[in-house]
Amino acid sequence: MASPDKHLVPVLDKDGVRLTVDDAIATVTLTNPAKRNAQSPALWRALTEAGRQLPGSVRVVVLRAEGKSFSAGLDRQAFTPEGFDGEPSFIDLARGSDAELDATIAEYQEAFTWWRRSDIVSVAAVQGHAIGAGFQLALACDLRVVADDVQFAMRETSLGLVSDLTGTHPLVGLVGYARALEICVTGRFVTADEAMNTGLANVAVPADQLDDTVRDLVSAVLAAPRDAVVETKALLRGAQDRTYEDQRTAERQSQARRLRDLAGIGD
Repeated sequence: MASPDKHLVPVLDKDGVRLTVDDAIATVTLTNPAKRNAQSPALWRALTEAGRQLPGSVRVVVLRAEGKSFSAGLDRQAFTPEGFDGEPSFIDLARGSDAELDATIAEYQEAFTWWRRSDIVSVAAVQGHAIGAGFQLALACDLRVVADDVQFAMRETSLGLVSDLTGTHPLVGLVGYARALEICVTGRFVTADEAMNTGLANVAVPADQLDDTVRDLVSAVLAAPRDAVVETKALLRGAQDRTYEDQRTAERQSQARRLRDLAGIGD
């Protein structure tokens, strides 16, 4: 996949993550194709930092990856006794207290949560393998554009683990409980056709059209007024947790704010 962000001066470029900003568009790129963008705690911290460094001008964040694979998931070095240099191994973490382990996993999860902020729309451009943590990172985004060679899979259960990087909630919301359970416990691949048919992907295109398709989608998002997009995202994200009547109320309240803003009338 091409690198449309390389002509820009990076705001952040470390531990396999590069952040560039071009006015209203930020691009977060996974930059370790030699390891199929395998993930580590250092990469997760860099992703968290990228979210914190977004300027207020940013309206859309594109998540992409260099190479043939979006992300092969967790770097298997995590499961070795030595782990990563300067990091506690997963074996060491398992020996800690419940509170310590909970705090560590919560820190890892922060890399996957900021993509849902109401003030941005996040778009994942996914090609090749998106396995485990890679699948969950794609699920962290609001929208997914996939290449026709994409292969999603949740492999944590086959390793005796669970998917703990915030992917279970969006997965169930997109494909339903029964299919989400089957995908997770079997660890099978989900191809582009199934991703489209089940709602995992917004659009699937040939790999050489991925960048252009994402660019067109971003342009369409930016064409709408920012405040209306922010209100709409918040309204839709909260819909699953509201009753029908509560959602009606939320719609009225959101519309009242928009009408007052358009009329120049403060609260």
